Amino acid sequence: MLEKLGSQNALYPMPVTLVGALVDGRVNFINIAHVGIFNAAAPHRISLSMAKAHFTNAGIRANKAFSVNLPSQDMVTAADYVGLVSGKSVDKSKLFDVFYGELAGAPLIKSCKVAMECRLVETVDTRTHDVFVGEIVATWADPAVLTSGRIDLGKVRPLLFDMSSRQYFTLGPSIARCWSEGKKHQAP
Repeated sequence: MLEKLGSQNALYPMPVTLVGALVDGRVNFINIAHVGIFNAAAPHRISLSMAKAHFTNAGIRANKAFSVNLPSQDMVTAADYVGLVSGKSVDKSKLFDVFYGELAGAPLIKSCKVAMECRLVETVDTRTHDVFVGEIVATWADPAVLTSGRIDLGKVRPLLFDMSSRQYFTLGPSIARCWSEGKKHQAP
């Protein structure tokens, strides 16, 4: 029997991302784990849910662009730090070596094994949060984390965030192939 816990979001853990934007002409990054796949088919779109008070929001709005960088577990200290301090009071522009792809307003982090640059296509106002929907313009990956030209999460070793325990986790090994394992199931 399951126990009723009330209204709780049980979709954690979520991948930790370092969202980058230019704010008043200065590079800024924030730790955001509330990221979703908005459209898995082309055009590929993702969503970010960010409290309205965040400094980065203004830069995303002004430049209509942002980056989503996936830190590996060896970046946990820096990733946590950018979520602890605000760009309003701390200049985070020198924390990482950055590069730019196609979008001038979307600084990308060289030390992240995977990074995406996104063009803002929609902003949803939920009273307390801005939900930014971005179209992925380009995805960048360190060749060391690719297997047969695809991103290998085992090599990326992404950070995962759990709200309930307030802890960071990482992935374990793969356990089965999608759209294959279920073929073994016997229908009732």
